Amino acid sequence: MSENSDENRYQDFYGREFLVTPDVLVPRPETEQLIDAVLNLVGKPYLPGVRAALPVLPREITILDMGTGSGCIAVTLKMEIPEAKVIATDVSEKALKVAQKNAEMHGAPISFIISHLLEKVNFTPDVIVANLPYVDAEWDWVDKEALSHEPDLALYADDHGLRLIKELIDVASSLYLILEADPCQHQEITEYASSKYGLVETRGFILVFKSLVL
Repeated sequence: MSENSDENRYQDFYGREFLVTPDVLVPRPETEQLIDAVLNLVGKPYLPGVRAALPVLPREITILDMGTGSGCIAVTLKMEIPEAKVIATDVSEKALKVAQKNAEMHGAPISFIISHLLEKVNFTPDVIVANLPYVDAEWDWVDKEALSHEPDLALYADDHGLRLIKELIDVASSLYLILEADPCQHQEITEYASSKYGLVETRGFILVFKSLVL
């Protein structure tokens, strides 16, 4: 699809503009809290005037952005933590092409991998961040018409929206796992992850887990 298509546009995310096409989700304000959570781990203030937390990780960390879509998370993390190595994956080749354009536009050196979850990933990252599909098609409060211009592949998941999140928890190996999900799903996710990951905090739509086994 041409970048000049009428269906393409630019959307603000964490103070930067990102190309958005019908092949990716539109970046949303709630996802910015995921960036805040990672910055908090490396002791970097995420708001002017906010005192930084004591770092629990060095800034030279390896971050894996799972299901990168437009690449807004991966690019933002690389721009905010230049010392970090950032790798982004997606099962959609079309989505990765959009993410690559956004990385090039912002001059963010990121590696991209076409992969379903960790299938093609052969390293252990320090942090996995993931905004996977978590919308339950049966939720009666979801405005499906408003979401109709975004790919179903990036929005909806079986098992009450949790199939891919649970699958990622099953295979994940990282010191920290940071997920986005609707707050109504947080308890079930926390209970499902409890044998491998302990909940550190919730931040709006974001859950921050720390490994119990690494």
